[in-house]
This record gives sequence, structure tokens and C-alpha cells, in this order.
Amino acid sequence: MTYQPLKGQKALVTGASSGIGAGVAMALAAAGADVVVNYASSAAGAEKVVGQITALGRKALAIKADVSREDEVGAMFKQMFAAWGTLDILVNNAGLQQDSAFVDMTLEQWNKVIGINLTGMFLCSSLAVKEFIRRGINAEVSRAAGKIICMSSVHEVIPWAGHVNYAASKGGVKLLMQSLAQELAPQKIRINSVAPGAIQTPINRAAWETPEALSSLLTLIPYGRIGLPEDIGKAVVWLASDDSDYVSGQTLFVDGGMTLYPEFARGG
Repeated sequence: MTYQPLKGQKALVTGASSGIGAGVAMALAAAGADVVVNYASSAAGAEKVVGQITALGRKALAIKADVSREDEVGAMFKQMFAAWGTLDILVNNAGLQQDSAFVDMTLEQWNKVIGINLTGMFLCSSLAVKEFIRRGINAEVSRAAGKIICMSSVHEVIPWAGHVNYAASKGGVKLLMQSLAQELAPQKIRINSVAPGAIQTPINRAAWETPEALSSLLTLIPYGRIGLPEDIGKAVVWLASDDSDYVSGQTLFVDGGMTLYPEFARGG
């Protein structure tokens, strides 16, 4: 029988209708969890992921919500609790880019990225933590009262010209995650981040879809390949499971070595 470290647990993955979020949702389901597939616009994409999860024998539910809006996040949690009663794992994955040279960047572009990428994590984490504390530890499914995994980026440490709003949001994710982990560890709530490098998803198609673009991208990746959503999914499963029960407040970089500053392998 396949190892299922998350059997009996309920998970919510934000922004799970495609890309990394879909890969994470599928990995959690394969590990035994039932999964709420949150989406902002692509109902068809979310329903496709739901179908793939139910084909694995797990429960799945698609719920539309803009994670930057408090009322929509509240409605999503209310619907989830009405259907499943509780939550064990939150994956704060929803994110987007609105790129611009800084001198041309509008306040709307800044607010949109910060709102989804950072405020969305605050809103979802707030309701998840309240549920974890209300319920406490269910020893039948986990040693922790709850687990939150935040989707960060290598750009929580690597500056990114032309993407100031995105990089700032991910720098914020780092200290949001660590501060929550510090505050909530006594309640046996574990909070960690996964920081992907270049992953083959629709958000960065221009960076990998032609041989020339891929070749240029690979100069930044010492391991010599672009990442796949399942690479991130496997990392999230580990952080959500009791296999990582002594891990809290950490960022796990899944980047093929991108944060190793590969330029310096050639002398800088």
C-alpha cells in the first residue's frame, strides 16, 4: 500500500486551479488528505483538479475566493467547515506577478501583488489558526494542532529588478511565516515555507517555452533542469506530515541550487 502520511487530514490549498497549486493539491491527495481547491477565476481548472483528486479516492471541493478580500476568505472557510468540519493543513499558495520597471509601477500594481501574495496569507492564516486552537491536537491524524505552509520564492532572498512588488511580497512572507511560527509554536502549530526556484508553470511560460529561453534560464540553475510542480508538492507533503514534526519557522528552498549564486562558480 502507498505510504499516506496525511491520511484522514483536511487540507486547503489556495490558488490551486493550475501550476504549483494544482501540483501541491495532487501531492497532498496522494498522501491521503482531502483537499479544498481554492481558485480565483478558473472554475474549469479547479474542477479538473477536483476530478483528479477524487479519482485517487480522496474527497475534494472547489471553492472560489479572492484571498485578498476578507469577506470572500471568510465565506470560503465557512463553506469548508460546513462540508468537512475542520482543517488540518493550510497551504498559502495563491500568488501573482504584475511586473514593471519601478519608475513606471503604479500603486494599483503594488497593491494587487501585496494584497494577493502577502495579505492573502494573513487572512487565510488567521482563520486557520483560530480553528487549530479551537480544536487542538487530534492525535489520530497528527502530532501537531495544525500545519501552515507558505509558498514563498527564491526572491525572499534574491533581489529582482523589474519585480519590486513581487520581491517585496516574498520578503514579507519570510518574516510573516517566521513570526507566526515563533508565536504559535507553544500551541503546537507548525508554520514553514517552501521557496521554489524556476518551476515550469503558466506564470513563467516565456522563461522556458523556447529552447533559447530555457538555455538562458538554466545558466541560473546549477542542477541543470527546470523544476516541476510535483517537486514542490513533495516538499509540501513532507512539511505537512509528522515526518517534519520538529521543523518550524523554516524556509525550504526547492530551487536546483539557484540560491547558490552560480555566477561565483566561475569566479564571480
